[in-house]
Amino acid sequence: MGDSLTGQCNHFFCVRVFGSSRRVVVSDGCQTGQQKGVIGMAGTSGGRPSIYPTLLYADAKAAIRQLTEAFGFTELSVFEGEDGAVMHAELVQGDGAVMIGSKGTGSVFDKAMRDAGTTGVYVVVDDVDAHHRRAVDHGAEILMPPTDQDYGSRDYMARDLEGNVWSFGTYAPEISG
Repeated sequence: MGDSLTGQCNHFFCVRVFGSSRRVVVSDGCQTGQQKGVIGMAGTSGGRPSIYPTLLYADAKAAIRQLTEAFGFTELSVFEGEDGAVMHAELVQGDGAVMIGSKGTGSVFDKAMRDAGTTGVYVVVDDVDAHHRRAVDHGAEILMPPTDQDYGSRDYMARDLEGNVWSFGTYAPEISG
């Protein structure tokens, strides 16, 4: 099993929750007791933005509280590890969304962000391999090559000249309004 963008477990993406918030505790790196479902993939149809700022926080639960309470985001899903760390969360605002996670999870993304700029951004692309080739051809620092994820996405990760982490892949959460 590979790493997801904000945490170590990929199976937590298997169950999609439409129209309501969901909190799930992941055990041993995988969500337990859930059935696999269909997730959205590349493209912006059906209320799916193509860019997802991805932020890691020392206290992700406090960040989620502030973003929902003070700034009006809606909690779509929160997946917590047994230790209470936020492995992955999705918050929506209008037709956009952000992905949130806890620092210190040990995921590829967490390690990449240690020396990064202030944030990471996830961008949905239709052809990950072609996008990756273009990045390589232009000298981008590749942090993770194109990788098939257990939850159905194909992603790669790169660092820009200022140290910010950019992830490109086919995962596009459904955002219902």
